[in-house]
Amino acid sequence: MLNQQNLTVNAAGHLAIAGVDALELAGRYGTPLYVLDEDMVRARMALYVRAMKEHLPAGSRPCYASKALCCKALCRMAQEEGMGLDVVSSGELYTALAADFPPEDICFHGNAKTEEDIHYAVSGGVGFIAADGEEELERIDRIAGALGVKQKVLLRVTPGIDPHTFAAVNTGVVDVKFGVPIPTGQALAVTERALGLQNICLAGFHCHIGSQIFEPGPFLLEVDVLTAFLAEVRERTGYTAPVLNLGGGFAVAYEEADGVPDCAGMIAAIGERLTQRCGEYTYPAPAVLMEPGRGIVAAAGVTLYTVQNVKTVPGGRCYAAVDGGMGDNPRYALYGSRYTALVADRAAEEKTHAVTLAGRCCESGDLIGEGVPLQEPHTGDTVAVLVTGAYNYSMASNYNRVPRPPIAALRGGESRLIVRRETLRDVAMFDL
Repeated sequence: MLNQQNLTVNAAGHLAIAGVDALELAGRYGTPLYVLDEDMVRARMALYVRAMKEHLPAGSRPCYASKALCCKALCRMAQEEGMGLDVVSSGELYTALAADFPPEDICFHGNAKTEEDIHYAVSGGVGFIAADGEEELERIDRIAGALGVKQKVLLRVTPGIDPHTFAAVNTGVVDVKFGVPIPTGQALAVTERALGLQNICLAGFHCHIGSQIFEPGPFLLEVDVLTAFLAEVRERTGYTAPVLNLGGGFAVAYEEADGVPDCAGMIAAIGERLTQRCGEYTYPAPAVLMEPGRGIVAAAGVTLYTVQNVKTVPGGRCYAAVDGGMGDNPRYALYGSRYTALVADRAAEEKTHAVTLAGRCCESGDLIGEGVPLQEPHTGDTVAVLVTGAYNYSMASNYNRVPRPPIAALRGGESRLIVRRETLRDVAMFDL
């Protein structure tokens, strides 16, 4: 089991999540079931708020990256814990507004925003739109002008940094679909264009270099590149940026060998480097925004499944087929992402088997993991897959017309549903 204080083994030998018996949760709500430790989520939010207030310039704050896990309850938690919000679609923005999240504390992202997206964001009063390039800037300017609004914008730039993380979540290199690159000179040219648009207020710059970063080094290099760019922009245009969004990317441990990054320490190191570089350029230190998502919710999530059958191929693998799979967690099928799992019924027992956790979908690639260390599985067991709070529910689908699971939140030893289970009627509700 991962070294997480909220995961224990109770007197019955069952896995307990935040003190709540996993088998009781499975019995009450059914499986598959996403379980979210709300106390852990709130503690992580408070950690980011506190560390950024302590180590970064005045006005700095974290903005929860809702793409990791978006529902009304998460938006309310973020607001109550003092965070801003990062959304990347009209659907996420609608969810936030439906949860009464203050629109002025929302930043709207995305590299291919539609006319409808931009109109919804501007008319909804979002605090910032992260513009992905010159064409989008001009589109925002036109729509804002038609609505009689001067829209605050952060220009997304790419610094040409490779944080040497997994390729699918590496977003800081020059040749990537997001933003405009600094090293080619395009970022400076688009900045000059933004400053000339009548209905746009350039509030600063946005940058995101990747995810699953365990050490501060890539972020410090990001600060180096961005502060040099800020100084160049000021020299060429006279513009001083009041806001710098450094994106997200702090890692989480999916397996024991991953280790746990010191997020507060990394934020402190970023603040120290920013102060140093701004001092060298005699540049007023901008307020910093950051966008933790995975780092807030991933470790707080556990997915519970029921084993439907177990079979061993002679000379081959042991398969435990569960009642979920790539429909509720596509990350293994997409990325080969590895997870820690255990049989919740016998959580204290030694993991003696290497098991392929197979999903229910009619697809040979529908696997949650291969060679997963596990206690000997039996039909009817409850299997817990850990660290599934991020990019599981948010990436879930109805493949094979399987309804998506609910989310049960745990707080103070009590559980409640924050997203209900989909029904068969839900799956067919849009059919004509």
